[in-house]
Amino acid sequence: MIALAVWALLLPFRVAALLGLRRSLVVGCLLVLGITVYGVAEDLGVLAAPRPAPAKASAATCVPTKPSAQVKASAAAKADIPARYLTLYQREGQRCGVPWTVLAAIGKIESDHGRSRAPGVRSGVNRFGCCAGPMQFNLRNGPPSTWDRYGRGNVYNARDAIAAAARYLRASGARTNLRKAIYAYNHSRAYVAQVLAAARRYQAPGGAR
Repeated sequence: MIALAVWALLLPFRVAALLGLRRSLVVGCLLVLGITVYGVAEDLGVLAAPRPAPAKASAATCVPTKPSAQVKASAAAKADIPARYLTLYQREGQRCGVPWTVLAAIGKIESDHGRSRAPGVRSGVNRFGCCAGPMQFNLRNGPPSTWDRYGRGNVYNARDAIAAAARYLRASGARTNLRKAIYAYNHSRAYVAQVLAAARRYQAPGGAR
């Protein structure tokens, strides 16, 4: 090991003897220049390893909680909401701790529970060029878009869209401030009032079922 260390220390002098003084000076200057350039590049982050692309934001998850009593569906709700949609609203509302009547009201306003033939409900995007599906999730904002954050599956599928809406409302604070959560869904106070009015129509008198 000592011999190897001595050989390494003497190597520059041997190279200088072989190249001559002038060439040795040139090589030394180039070496110093190279080290300087490397240090500057490292400080500027030019040589840093490329950062991995940001991962797609994971959808919010509704943590299962003790089942709570839900309000009964009014006669108006049963008459207006398709049976499959009513089941989905109630199930996802229960799962996320969001009033199912609010989910149903949003579904009514956005797409008449998937029955609307307006652009963006069953394919493509709406006339504003941004939203899609029965719950009208924004596909174009972000990144990540609202659907990318809360959606899973197919935005045009009622089950996937209603589940995403429930996650979105919960993440927006629906359990503590329902008005604020609805406003986050659509930044309009008139929309909030419309949703709450429709939700009241869907709720039967008499409390929980």
